[in-house]
Amino acid sequence: MCELLGMSANVPTDICFSFTGLMQRGGKTGPHRDGWGITFYEGKGFRNFKDPAPSCQSKVAELVQNYPIKSCAVISHIRQANRGAINLENTHPFTRELWGKYWTFAHNGQLTDYQTLETGRHRAVGQTDSELAFCWLLKKLEDKYPTPPTNMVEVLKYLADCCTQLREKGVFNMLMSDGEYVMSYCTNHLYWITRRAPFGKATLIDEDVTINFQEETTPNDVVSVIATQPLTDNEDWHRMKPGEYGIFHFGELIAGNANALEHIPFAAPKPGNQAPSEPLV
Repeated sequence: MCELLGMSANVPTDICFSFTGLMQRGGKTGPHRDGWGITFYEGKGFRNFKDPAPSCQSKVAELVQNYPIKSCAVISHIRQANRGAINLENTHPFTRELWGKYWTFAHNGQLTDYQTLETGRHRAVGQTDSELAFCWLLKKLEDKYPTPPTNMVEVLKYLADCCTQLREKGVFNMLMSDGEYVMSYCTNHLYWITRRAPFGKATLIDEDVTINFQEETTPNDVVSVIATQPLTDNEDWHRMKPGEYGIFHFGELIAGNANALEHIPFAAPKPGNQAPSEPLV
């Protein structure tokens, strides 16, 4: 299986800390040696870095770890191939345009009987079940909303219903984002954590690295991280249940199904215009 990493923040934030932990699982502390990728959103655009080489040995991954790109929405993936060859076109995340927005998708799991999924104009480039499922999801969204929708929360709730259909075909853990919202859907393994003031220290599981978030943040910063497995060993991560989804917006979990709702604050602070934080997550 692969591993996922996502971030939603209320100010442009870099993901160096969490990314460093994830990259060690790509061939060093984990078996996910078949490529990796990460997508950062900046305004309406995005930066995408991919490499079919093991992330723990990748010079491109080393560049990303040492180049603190700041973003409010990030999706990353390390691959253990089960569908499709080990090459660049089969490396997650995948990105497509819909309604004048770039959508990014990454999947953990394995599907059966996926070849019959109808994708319309959204065609897969590689051979993975993941990319085909992404194209199918885009077609479902486009069919449901032929003109650009204005209520993205309702759109993502409908997307969760579509994910439940894919879950019937196998393991379907996924992250998806349009650059403003980050959505997670769980079949078996997915965790999340929201960090806000008062901040404390965190220590990575896969690397001997500790950070004191209080020294690197402002009191107004809110950052949520979603991962296949917890990345730190001294924080309380929320485990998602099978069939659970969460919708994150500028760092806050704002919507989900019954399992996720208990974690949503009663009054979530609105995103501000604070100065970008230093390495935070």
